Amino acid sequence: MNRIEERLNSLKNRGEKAFITYVTAGLPSLSDTVSIIKAQDEAGVDVIELGVPFSDPIADGPVIQAASIEAIKNGTNINKIFEMMRELRKDCQVPVVFMLYYNTINHFGIKKFVETCAECGVDGLIVPDLPYEESFELKEFLTIPGAPFLLPLIAPISGDRIPMLLEDAHGFAYCISSMGVTGQDANEFYKNTTDYLDNVRNISKIPVMMGFGIKEYADVKPYADHIDGCIVGTHLINIMRETNFSLEAIKNYVSEFKKALNSGR
Repeated sequence: MNRIEERLNSLKNRGEKAFITYVTAGLPSLSDTVSIIKAQDEAGVDVIELGVPFSDPIADGPVIQAASIEAIKNGTNINKIFEMMRELRKDCQVPVVFMLYYNTINHFGIKKFVETCAECGVDGLIVPDLPYEESFELKEFLTIPGAPFLLPLIAPISGDRIPMLLEDAHGFAYCISSMGVTGQDANEFYKNTTDYLDNVRNISKIPVMMGFGIKEYADVKPYADHIDGCIVGTHLINIMRETNFSLEAIKNYVSEFKKALNSGR
């Protein structure tokens, strides 16, 4: 069973919600990224969304854009990230999802990319610039043993496309909470977020996660009964920078958020 499915099924059986975090691979270095992931695993994170740096990350706001550029300047590339995954998998089995842009996959070679993901223990893919209508070339290779899931991105304006986007989907549905890029404030959430989340949840056969603009549990609390978990990215990167990438600060943030998420306060 895919690690994402295994973890989310376990949470469902315990009546708990998932806490997912985003980190940029290579920030501040790839060896530090391994330590940051392991620290979060120890703190109870459920899934790591690992950003693969790209020069034009169109779905990301200024904080993640800057992190991506810094990582690239540090020499981070997809080959080195795969090596990092091999190192991580020696003693860490937390589910890992690559968040990346299609140019990286296409340039690497689609079949080779999927095969390497399977070999290195990558559990899922989020590809924000890959429309559903153009995803079939990639999906053709996602049937090989151990291949990662392609996780559906759902937007507030997806509307009638939602059933199509969720058809045969695996892992979890990533529901974008606001119109625009990552890192916006919670007060910019889509005005009909509750109805939108309920619409997705009524259709989805997989868990529904909410992301974009979340900093603390208070941002999620009004929607807690309408989701199966949430995703934090920009705010965690800010915390890491503000604390000089303190593993203790990272662990405290993860453990406290997850505790609040599952206690309702």
